[in-house]
Amino acid sequence: MDWKNIHIDATTTLLLQRLDDKLQHIKQVRPLPAAALARIKEGLSLEWTYNSNSIEGNTLTLQETKLVLQDGMTVKGKSLREHFETVNHHDAVAYIESVAQAAKPIAEYDVLHTHALVLDKIEKDFSGRFRNAGVRITGANFTPPNARKVYDLVHELMHWVNQESGYLHCLVRATVFHHRFVWIHPFFDGNGRTVRLLFNLLLMKEGYPPAIILRNDRKKYYDALNKANAGDYSKLLLLTCQAMERSLDIYLSNLDDDAEDYKPITSIVEESAMPYGYGKEYISLLARRGVIDAYKEGRVWYTTEKAIHAYVKGRRRKRRLNG
Repeated sequence: MDWKNIHIDATTTLLLQRLDDKLQHIKQVRPLPAAALARIKEGLSLEWTYNSNSIEGNTLTLQETKLVLQDGMTVKGKSLREHFETVNHHDAVAYIESVAQAAKPIAEYDVLHTHALVLDKIEKDFSGRFRNAGVRITGANFTPPNARKVYDLVHELMHWVNQESGYLHCLVRATVFHHRFVWIHPFFDGNGRTVRLLFNLLLMKEGYPPAIILRNDRKKYYDALNKANAGDYSKLLLLTCQAMERSLDIYLSNLDDDAEDYKPITSIVEESAMPYGYGKEYISLLARRGVIDAYKEGRVWYTTEKAIHAYVKGRRRKRRLNG
């Protein structure tokens, strides 16, 4: 598997450009109102903790996660470990946010300290320490490397992400880092939460907000990681970009009074009198593939009439050019 040889197709290139344009628009309206910025960051931090923990099996709901973090409450029927996982991840997010502001590359200390925060009060014997024995991952299509190779592999990955990958778009670089870290599996436990924190650290250092992998996309996420094991990063990169687009759209919808109104695809197709020429199934497929500006909440895809118009207009232009 040549994890350093990454191919980006034309559709993904356009998607990356769309994300860059949205980020640039957000930067143009800065400085952001303090109240709005605090509200957005607090909401994303809460969702980040809830979704990342839920992917790993934590059963606290989003509302219960909020009660634990903001009100210090204990939720009846939930284990002490689940409460600790929530507080730990929240502390780790705060650390990642502070490191993202520093003008220095991500270091091995950041990896170990983030992991230590993730497992604090849970598995103190293993927190912040690379594994010293073999592990197997249920449902994965690979076996992580021998423990004796872990330090060198992590060192190689850190050197690559800091010194050798500057030619890649930051979303591509962070996606490859994400997969390679999971493949190395440097810790006995907490690898998933740790890598989703570090992956976002790389993005936040470039001015992007965190890209939150949703719990509803858990199966798609693991399938994408398995495909990346065979050298195919397309699914994982698409998932990363869609997660990022959702976060960017949250900023834009809160900051721009002229922002386009995102609606469920079904609603747009049924309510609009515009002659799209496409049904909701086809437009949903375009959203899932990242072809049009869209994001997902739960199991529902949202887009705008402007995004569909742009796609239809582009298709018609191609037909005219092709005769």
